[in-house]
Amino acid sequence: MSSATTAATGALPAMPKAWPLLDQLRANPRLPLAIGVSAAVALIAALWLWNRTPDYGVLYSNLSDRDGGAIIASLQQMNIPYKFTDGGAALLVAANKVPEARLRLASQGLPKGGTVGFELMDNQKFGTSQFAEQVNYQRALEGELARSINSISAVESARVHLALPKPSLFVRDQKKPSASVVLTLHRGRNIDEGQVSAIVHLISSSVPELSAKSITVVDQAGNLLSAANAGTRGLDVTQLKYAQEIEQTYIRRIEAILQPIVGTANVHAQVAAEIDFSTVENTDEKYRPNQDAGSAAIRSQQSSESSQQGALLPGGVPGALTNQPPANPVAPIAADVPGQKKPEPQAPGQLKMSTEMSSVASTPRSTTAGSGRKDVTTNYELDRSIRHVQQGAGGIKRLSVAVVVNYRGGKSQGKPTVQALSAAELEQIQNLVKEAMGYSRERGDTLNVVNSPFANETKDTPELPVWREPDNIEMAKTAGKYLLLGMLALYLWFAVLRPLLRNYLQPERAPAGSAAVESAAADNADPEVQAQDRQTQRHLDNIQYAREAALKDPRMVAMLIRHWMEKKDG
Repeated sequence: MSSATTAATGALPAMPKAWPLLDQLRANPRLPLAIGVSAAVALIAALWLWNRTPDYGVLYSNLSDRDGGAIIASLQQMNIPYKFTDGGAALLVAANKVPEARLRLASQGLPKGGTVGFELMDNQKFGTSQFAEQVNYQRALEGELARSINSISAVESARVHLALPKPSLFVRDQKKPSASVVLTLHRGRNIDEGQVSAIVHLISSSVPELSAKSITVVDQAGNLLSAANAGTRGLDVTQLKYAQEIEQTYIRRIEAILQPIVGTANVHAQVAAEIDFSTVENTDEKYRPNQDAGSAAIRSQQSSESSQQGALLPGGVPGALTNQPPANPVAPIAADVPGQKKPEPQAPGQLKMSTEMSSVASTPRSTTAGSGRKDVTTNYELDRSIRHVQQGAGGIKRLSVAVVVNYRGGKSQGKPTVQALSAAELEQIQNLVKEAMGYSRERGDTLNVVNSPFANETKDTPELPVWREPDNIEMAKTAGKYLLLGMLALYLWFAVLRPLLRNYLQPERAPAGSAAVESAAADNADPEVQAQDRQTQRHLDNIQYAREAALKDPRMVAMLIRHWMEKKDG
């Protein structure tokens, strides 16, 4: 065995003792395989985790130091990873954890924000002066208003300043409160006039005797968002928006009714609407003549009647005889004589005069005189009608419509051609447009329909290269990422795993004398001889393996022999 060892030693020089790890790896063939498989699995896992890195979303931005520290402590307790952007302007967490983190932090009252509300009044100390109470109340009111304004989506933060004058018993010394608001909007967001008006009315409704005209709203850039007198503005954004909506509505109606006739891309319409935004109130009061007497309504009626009896009326012929005093009255006795006409009865106040002067002078006045008067006043009701008309803003004063229709396309001898529309077709289109827009001559509407060929802009427009299209660029990035992972996996297989598996699964080389034994065993067909040959070959192989193991790792062989000896002695 020593000669074999010497020969083997001469063929394979011993490794230096400075590399014991390599000796151990060579002594155990399975150990490199396990290490290679573990390294490959670790590399694939690292690449997969790198590809599956979670996207981070903004949890909160522009936090105060106090709120930031409290939120970080809560995130650490909840085991939610976080990181900051450059400069610490925003706190980021995993995008799929943002809603959960916000809800859980909100349950803890975070973030509290830099403003304080009416919770400032909870810890009032005993003996606080009236001035301090007034200041705390004003701070609390400003904080509550700022919190309400912060709930608007476009507003990032808000500050409210209230000027509350002291109440006075004298009317001439009383002053109205005023307010100022500074808004910080989110980056890339704008606030429209309707939202500004809502903020103004919110503050005016929250503070007693605060008028909307006394509120000023300013953004972070110093732009005035609200004017002192809203009525002095020349343009109103809501009015312009309303006019644009009216115009777009008419455009859609016109194009919708013409597209089935001429085609989707063969008609374009534009509408200019003149809108009357003035509010008109009109009250009319009319009086009509009285109706017929039988149907007229009596408002009031007044009648008076007077009469006088027993007074003598002057009578007779003017002169000396009529100026004599009257004689004593004598009651005449008259009897009904047949054939004699009775005197006619006289109406009161009426005296029958005689034509004979002597009878007047000699006959005494036996009739009594009387007078009467009757006045009737009737007042009738006058017919009157009152009409109150209030016309709201937003009425259409006039419409101006322009419609352009493309030529009708066709083919002639296999080539595309265009042809103008006939007069009957244009008239039909014009009538349809009038019906769609509600044409009114009295309102002063105008309509112009033009038939003209459209310019072909597709030839002049340069096509974007395929490699510059955004969708293709994104697809190439994704494909390149997965291609890189595939190439790394193939490299690990062909360069690391496959050689290790080949070396591990490759059958060991037989010794030099094994060929003669195999040939002899092939010649001898006796099974007992073949079994003996196989046992001999197995013994030789074991000896060869022991030699190689002794050369590679003498320490391991020595330890094995020592173990055998200790086991035998025991």
